[in-house]
Amino acid sequence: MPTPRPITTLDDQPIPVRVKLAAAWTSFMFLYAYVDILNFYTPGVVQDILDGRVFEFDLSQTFSTAALALVSVPALMIVLSATLPAKANRTTNLVVAAVYVPVTAFNGTGESWLLFYGLGIALELMLLALIVRCAWTWPRSAPATTTSATSPDRATVRAHQQA
Repeated sequence: MPTPRPITTLDDQPIPVRVKLAAAWTSFMFLYAYVDILNFYTPGVVQDILDGRVFEFDLSQTFSTAALALVSVPALMIVLSATLPAKANRTTNLVVAAVYVPVTAFNGTGESWLLFYGLGIALELMLLALIVRCAWTWPRSAPATTTSATSPDRATVRAHQQA
């Protein structure tokens, strides 16, 4: 008769806030790019581009530069979320995510494929909400104390290091 194995639970390691934010911005960028790429399969879009128009805008260096700037911000947020100091990181994520909520909603304006764009926009808005939530609830640590009654003074520490 086989011996029953003990039931063990999976070790669910906490994910650092920086990693959560970088992952959310990465997912946002994938959706952002794929909605644009898949949009090429919408009837008439490629012909409009060949005719020099995107949505209501004429294709120009100004349009392309603005589009690049618009896409660069969330792309840079991936690395900024992983590298900025906590206070600047929290503030930057809150501001940029809040600014991108109306930008994301605007992307559906005047589109005929509402199911396609609606799903893309809804997913992007959920990721922005996750970013705001993670940044807003960033864990805080207790203020560090300069000296403590139980901590050794500098001379004691140095003496132990030299011994």
